[in-house]
Amino acid sequence: MTDDLKDKIWQLAEPVATSEGMELIHVECVKMHLRWVFRLFLDKEGGVTLDDCTTVSNQLGDILDVHDLSRGPYTLEVSSPGIDRPISRDQDFEKFLGAKVKIRTHVKIEGIKNFQGVLEDYKEEDG
Repeated sequence: MTDDLKDKIWQLAEPVATSEGMELIHVECVKMHLRWVFRLFLDKEGGVTLDDCTTVSNQLGDILDVHDLSRGPYTLEVSSPGIDRPISRDQDFEKFLGAKVKIRTHVKIEGIKNFQGVLEDYKEEDG
């Protein structure tokens, strides 16, 4: 359900962010106790301000209330990605070529899960 919920929120949030001159870069859906927490990360040239986050939060909150995706109480968090920005889409990798990155794997590679270095290249995922 989490991936389906994340996709639905992305579909509702992306037009709101775009209309405000921002890019939606990541969505997280986490169940905490009896409520959902929806975390959205936005970016734009020059950085995202608190007013930007408030504007998107107010607009999207109304939309989420109408669609009732959580089927109950939820918390909506809208912020900039900060220094620990997730890099997951092709355009993210393209944007950060040559930058220092930290990578955390789900499975240990030679006993290690955390790596850091310079992003020199990437391959687009097939499919």
